[in-house]
Parts: sequence; C-alpha cells; structure tokens
Amino acid sequence: MRLLKGLALIFLLAFWSAVPLLLAPEAAQAQSTPQISQSEPDYETWIRTADRADEAIEAARASTTALETLREDLAGWRQQFIAAQGINSNALATVRRQISDLGPVPENGEEPEDVAANRQLLQDRLDRLNAPVLRAELAFSRADGLIRGIDKIIRDRQAEELLEFGPSPLNPTHWAAGLAALPATMTQLSGEISKAWRNPVQAAETRNSLPVVAVLTLLGLILVSRGRVWSRRLTNRVLGENPGAGLWITGFVVSLGSLGLPFVGILLLIEAIVSTGLVGLRGDQILAAFVPAAFAFLLARWLATRVFPADEARTLPLILDATQRSRGRFFGACLGLVAATAVFLRDVGDISGWSDAATNVVVFPVLVISGFLLWRLANLLRVHVRNSSEADGEESYRTKLISVLALGLVVLAFVSPLLAAVGYFRLAESLMLPSLASLEMLAVLLVLQRLVVEVYVLITGNREGAAESLLPILIGFLLVLASLPIFALIWGARVADLTELWTQALDGISIGGVRISPMIFLTFALVFVLGYLATRMVQGALKNTILPKTRMDAGGRNAIVSGVGYLGIFLAAVIAITSAGIDLSSIAIVAGALSVGIGFGLQNIVSNFVSGIILLIERPISEGDWIEVGGVHGTVRDISVRSTIIQTFDRSDVIVPNSDLVSGRVTNYTRGNTVGRVIVPVGVAYGSDTKKVEAILQEVADAHPLVLMNPPPAVLFRSFGASSLDFEIRAILRDVNYVMSVHSEMNHEIARRFEEEGIEVPFAQRDIWIRNPEALPQTQAQQSDPPPMKSKDMSAHVTPEDLDAGKGDADGDGGGR
Repeated sequence: MRLLKGLALIFLLAFWSAVPLLLAPEAAQAQSTPQISQSEPDYETWIRTADRADEAIEAARASTTALETLREDLAGWRQQFIAAQGINSNALATVRRQISDLGPVPENGEEPEDVAANRQLLQDRLDRLNAPVLRAELAFSRADGLIRGIDKIIRDRQAEELLEFGPSPLNPTHWAAGLAALPATMTQLSGEISKAWRNPVQAAETRNSLPVVAVLTLLGLILVSRGRVWSRRLTNRVLGENPGAGLWITGFVVSLGSLGLPFVGILLLIEAIVSTGLVGLRGDQILAAFVPAAFAFLLARWLATRVFPADEARTLPLILDATQRSRGRFFGACLGLVAATAVFLRDVGDISGWSDAATNVVVFPVLVISGFLLWRLANLLRVHVRNSSEADGEESYRTKLISVLALGLVVLAFVSPLLAAVGYFRLAESLMLPSLASLEMLAVLLVLQRLVVEVYVLITGNREGAAESLLPILIGFLLVLASLPIFALIWGARVADLTELWTQALDGISIGGVRISPMIFLTFALVFVLGYLATRMVQGALKNTILPKTRMDAGGRNAIVSGVGYLGIFLAAVIAITSAGIDLSSIAIVAGALSVGIGFGLQNIVSNFVSGIILLIERPISEGDWIEVGGVHGTVRDISVRSTIIQTFDRSDVIVPNSDLVSGRVTNYTRGNTVGRVIVPVGVAYGSDTKKVEAILQEVADAHPLVLMNPPPAVLFRSFGASSLDFEIRAILRDVNYVMSVHSEMNHEIARRFEEEGIEVPFAQRDIWIRNPEALPQTQAQQSDPPPMKSKDMSAHVTPEDLDAGKGDADGDGGGR
C-alpha cells in the first residue's frame, strides 16, 4: 500500500506541475528555460573566476579534489547565465511583435518618416534589451567550455590510473612488505591505545565508562550472534506452508531483521569501542571504514537468502534444487565477505600509508578467492539456464541474459586475478569490485520486482497473471531506470557527470528548431491521454445511447463511431502538441519534407502503416481469429503497424501486409462469435432408398454434440452424380474452430450406419469398348463371341499396346458403338 501511495503522490505532483502548462502554453515555453533571478550576474567576479579556471586548466597541475571544487563553482555560474538569458524576455517578445507589425522595409528603401522613426526606435530598444542576453550567452559558452576542460582532465587522470603498471604481487621482493603491513598497522593501533591509557585523565574516563561499554558490548554481541537466527525463525513461522501474498510480504519485512539486527549489533560494538576513549585518530578512521564494509557483507548474505531461498513454497527466482540453492547462499555470502574485505583492506592501506607493493600483496589473495567464487556462481547460473530451457522447451530472453551474465562472470573470474598478477592491479580492482557490487544491485532489483508482484497480488488477487500484468512490469522498468545512476556510480562515474546529464535532460534537445524536454513530453502525454479518454467516452455515448435511437443502419452507425474516433485522436494530438509549446510550423516543414520521400519511395510502407493503425483501432480482426485472406486460412497470431502474422493450420507463419487486410477481401470465421457452418457431402450408390439415406444423415447430424438445434441441421438431396446420388449435411456448429473434427466424426458415423443398413457408398466406374476385338490375341472361343469388356477403373486388363493395336476408344464417350 505504501508503494501505491508513493506512486499516487508522484502522479499528483506531476499532474499539478503540468496544470499551469495546460492553462498557458506560452508559459510552458517560457518555463523550458529556468529563470532563477531577473538581475544580471556579477560579471566582474565571474571574470576573475574564469581567469583562475583558465590557468588551472592550462597548467593541469591542480589536484583532482581542487578541480572538482572549481567545477562546482563554474557549474553554479553556468546556471546563473542560463537564467540571465531569460532577462527581458517579455519586453523582447513585445518589441519583436511591434517590429513585425510594421512590416518589412520596402525594396526601394523609401517609407514614411514616422514609420521609419518608429522602426529605428524599436530597433534601438531591441538592441538595448538584447544586450544583457547576448552577454549572458557569451558567459555561458565560456563557463560550459571551462567545465568541459576540467572534465577532460579528470577523465584522463582516471584513465591513466586504471592503466598504471604497478608492482606485481607475485614478485617475491614485495612479499616482506606485504607480510609486515598488517602487523605494522596493529602495532600503530596498539600504540595509540597504550598512549591513551598512560594518560591518567583518559584512564579515569575509561574506568568510568566501563559499565556503558559493557552493556553496549553485550547487546552488540547478542545481536550479531543471535539476530539473524531470531529473524529467520520468525520468518519461517510467519510464512508457514503455503503463504498468501499478505503473509509473504510480512515475512519479507521480518526477514530484513537478519540484515538489520546484526548491523545494529556491529554499530553497538563500534560505539562501545569508541566509548572507551582509547581509540586514536587512525583507529577512528579504520572503524569508519569498517561500517560500510560490514553492511555490504550483511546485505550480500541477506540477498543470497532471497535469491537462493531455502524454503520457498511458490516461485523460485532460479530453477535449482535444494542442494544447489544451498551452495548459492554460501557462495553469495562469501562473495559479499571477500568484496567487503577487499574494500576494507584498501581503505586500511590508505589510512596506514602502505606502499603500493604491500597493498597489492595483501589484497591479491582476496581477488583470487573472489575469482574462484565467481566461477562457482557462474556454474550455478548455467545450471539454471539448462533447467529453464528443458522446462520451457526453448531459451527465453531472460534465460539468454542470464547465460551471457554467466559467461561474463567466468571471463571476469580469470581475467581480473591475471591482470593483478601481471601488475595492472588498479585495472583488476576496477573490474572485480564494481562487478561484485553490480551483482549485488541486480539481486536487489530481483528482490524488489518480486515484492512488487506480491503487492500487486495482494491488491488484485490475480496471482496467475501477476507476472505478466502491465503494472508490475511497468514498475519493474521504472526500478531499472532508477538504478541506472547507481550502476553508473558503481562503475566510476562522478556525481558531476550525472548532474551534467540531468541538467542536459531537463534542458531538452532541439529537433528541427523544436526543443523537447521532459516537462514538454509529460505535458504532451498527459493532454493526449485526456483527449484520447474523452474521445472514447464520446464514442461510447454515440454507440450505446445516441445512434441506436436513430433510424440509421448498423453499418452507418459504425462508420460514424469510427470517424469520431479518428477525428478525436487527431484533435487530441494537435491540442497536445500546442499545449506542450511545440511550434506546429516547424513540424509542418518536417512533414512536408517527409511527404516528398513518401511520394517517391515509401508509399507501400506508409500504406501498410496507416492500414495497421486502422486495424488496431477498428479491430476488424483480432489476435486468435480464424480468417481467410488471399486463399490462406489460419489464425491471427500478431498484428503490428506494418504487417500481420497468420499461423496456418500446418503451423507455418504467413506474413500479410496490412494493406491487403484493409483493401482486400477478408473472411473472419470467428469475429464476434465462434458459430459457423459445416457442410458434409455424401454420395450413395444408385438404387439406394433416398428417404432412408436422408433419415440416417439427419440422425447423424442431430446426434452430434457440437451441432446447434436452432437453426436445426438440414439434409439436402443435391444431384444425380456421374456414379452416385449426392447428398449434403448442412449444420450450424457451436464452435467453428472444430469444423474439421466434426466433419471427420460425422464421416465415421455415416460409414458405420451405412454398413449397418446395407447402403453402398459407390466409387467411380468406367466402361471400355473395343472397336476391333479381332485384332487382340484371344482364344478361339472368345473370338467366336466377343463380348464388351468392362472394368471398374482405369486399370482395365487392356494394356496401352493392345489399345494401340486395336485402335480402342477408352474415352467413355461411346465412340465405338
């Protein structure tokens, strides 16, 4: 519920921020340029700041921290100059309109004196009003260029640090420094504690704080050792055997205790150590570095229990058995531990002043262990991919992504320790540590997506369609978008870089003289959606209330409803464009240029595109309909704006251009309902009792469960065929999709009944007459009395050679009689 309330609050804020834009389109255009102040910036101070920045950029000797501070100062100036560009905007617009009202200067240069004087006065005023704007634009260009120069220097330094070749941890000459680094740090810490304890005042304060220290230590140890166990037991008790969405969410919240309780215990232990007063400056810095490292480990351990759950009654994030999930929890917790250890050791080395060789020797084993754990985790992901492919019969898009992720982890597991061993230690750390943090972030997104689905199930009660519903998918997409800045920071992006991107996004982009910003897009989308909903409401009123009371036929009513829909959507788009402050004249120029290209080479594409829109709006066919177009029977599988895919009954896909569906003849067998007709032709031998045949066929048709009794099935005596009496069963079916099955079942029943009643089903017969039978090799008895030879089929006992010799006539037209 809190999530939905938060989304509702965001929607309301966005709506009310767009209301002024809807009421005043001119204000929307003016707001696209922020106006912080109507006063001019202090250009004298700005010039001094810019000169100092020029010197720093040219020398490129300032520290990265100093350059970042200078960049923040320049960014503030740049915002002032952006605001200053809007000074006198109303007055400038008024003067420009006045000059435009005067009209252009005559070609001969002669115009009335009063008009020329007014034109000159207006032009002078325009120049005065525009002077501060031009100055602000020039200052903005300089500030923007200086910021870009500082960014380039910082990025070049980062690249140099990554590719810096340092001491190899495999070099034995560096092992002594590495082995002595940690003991030296411990000696420094113990020295600080001893020095503080030798101070009588500090020793007295420490004795006085011992009760507090003891209580904090006891509570901390209890929470660290038992907090996770308590949380896990309570979670299992809440979930039970088959928990619903409400219990699952409650269990999820309770499971956070396995993360929060131990972390609170660690904070209490650190507070206990600090409360003694014996910790010096170096000890304070090390304890401060230990806190985020401990949280990272606890978070990784908790995420491992969510991604690889021990007892999950329903959907599993990964298709693994219990043993494999147990390994996943172990590997996930260990990865969090080694990542936290690597970061903590790096911070301790910076605090203690370790040499690069000592730091590399100490941290290198941690990188090797991380590589091994990544390799084992990648194997588990491969097992999931194999199990998922076997279960679904094919590899889905998500499975392909996991397969690529597993391959990347395997490559990283070997490449990172290898680079560190060679000497590119910074590069190895920059690959390994951000990758581990990214895995942790991916796990967070996976857990949050599962939480969104359960909240959706709790609200709607629809568990079967929750994973495929639009709202959970949309919220998941927004979560991924929101996580992109975090991923960027993990992989080394600076906060200044993200701020710069955000500023550019708010300022928008210019396309064909039209500036598109997020606020303009939000305004356009909101107004268009409102116009679309209003159009649908008008269409509903016309279709259900107004038009049925007229004498207009159904086709005319549908045409009016469709026309109102087209007109409403067009007006909604135009109103949305103007409300967003987009100049229609610029769009008209672009549309004119596009029309030329359409006229030359895009006719078919645009025709199919427009036809696709018509299909999607009118819905003459829908996905799942059985249709016939161009002699092709099949089921509509997908309708896009360019083409429609029809799956035939032999499971082949036929791609039909949408223009063929709109302009051609289409038969939809299941439009609106699935009722349809089946025709079963039946032939019986001459001499059969036609009334008896008709009665049998009527009984067969009436007895079939899919045949409707209203209208009742009919049996027709159609014709006297060449070799049979031709009948037809014509029946209306409840579901025309089963027409072939019904046809086959009726044929089986007809054959059985005909056999019981002794009715013969004929087959084609043909008589063969021989013109000159004496030419055939025959016995004397056959020659004395040559009867006509008959055969029931074309495989008569007369060979083609015999026919040629006797010039027989096998055409069946009696030519030899």
